[in-house]
Amino acid sequence: MTQSREPAAARPPFRADHVGSLLRPPELLRARDDFAAGRIGADDLRGIEDTAIRDVVRRQAEVGLRSATDGELRRESWHMDFIYQLGGVQKVQDDTIRVAFHNEQKTYEWAPPSAHIVAPVSLPRTIFGEAFSFLAGAVTGAVPKLTIPSLSMVHYRGGRSAIDESVYPDLEQFWADLATAYAQEVRQLYDLGCRYLQFDDTSLAYLNDPAQRQHVADIGGDPEHQHEHYIANINRALAGRPADLAVTTHMCRGNNQSMWAAEGSYDFVAEALFSTLDVDGYFCEWDDERSGGFEPLRYVPKGKRVVLGLVTTKRGELESKDDLKRRIDEAARFVDGNQLCLSPQCGFSSTKEGNDLTPEQQWAKLALIVETAQEVWTTW
Repeated sequence: MTQSREPAAARPPFRADHVGSLLRPPELLRARDDFAAGRIGADDLRGIEDTAIRDVVRRQAEVGLRSATDGELRRESWHMDFIYQLGGVQKVQDDTIRVAFHNEQKTYEWAPPSAHIVAPVSLPRTIFGEAFSFLAGAVTGAVPKLTIPSLSMVHYRGGRSAIDESVYPDLEQFWADLATAYAQEVRQLYDLGCRYLQFDDTSLAYLNDPAQRQHVADIGGDPEHQHEHYIANINRALAGRPADLAVTTHMCRGNNQSMWAAEGSYDFVAEALFSTLDVDGYFCEWDDERSGGFEPLRYVPKGKRVVLGLVTTKRGELESKDDLKRRIDEAARFVDGNQLCLSPQCGFSSTKEGNDLTPEQQWAKLALIVETAQEVWTTW
């Protein structure tokens, strides 16, 4: 298949794009250990981070990507590093809420620290503002992209039980304050020059899994309608955003050391997700059979783009270009092929440990995505 009916997109998401996180270099991991042990100071660590980020920005340009992230190299976790910086959020070790990841070879279950709401939610400062400014200064010829967790991630794991009832007897006020904080974050990032912002939202993919909907029910939520409530509040946070700010969302089923947490097609959330979520593009995970088919794409309206996550970050083996083209053709049965783009199914290192592949395999996959997209969409 080739697609050439519309001009190349100047606005993200791009035909060849990527989710955000990249494998941490060994020297950066060693520096983090040295910093934790007191062997180096914060300035030393920041300098090593800066060097590593300049390198991954250069490598993204070399493979031909039109967007560039900092690889999330300054983070321990793709989402909690952000959430803990919101005003009113306290880091709590809650052993009653456990998270299970698995793949074909192993299972990993643990109780990571969680976020409890102990005061009104606010935004004391622009979160990741300095990180974005550094990225923007390191990028030449590409659009700097910042990834942040969606506001639904503040709520999903603990639900009502993680929100102090003396602070928020009425959850509607919690959502109003949270949406306001996110709206402020969006505006302040824009003022720093951000024109490509991504809300990472595993909850909207998790809720397709009956086991995850049971988790929502177990903690007192509404499993049948929670995704609709999340979408409404994301829209509230994005209302009135500048017209030249491109916003996407990424929705995977978990990504931790090549394992996942949920399964199932996008069918359960698809109609509300594609019809009502006010974003420019959707990064969706379709790298294997646990992700279901492309039928949910029938709900995608004109003017929106879907970035097909067909290249897995969970294994190092390189996909076949012909297979990728065949799957793009399959997706185009349900939505105009000119509304499609190509990316990895997730980040390569949602946590500091990273997935089970080498840096060389990571860059080969990103180069394959660019080459395939150039051949599929002939107007680049």
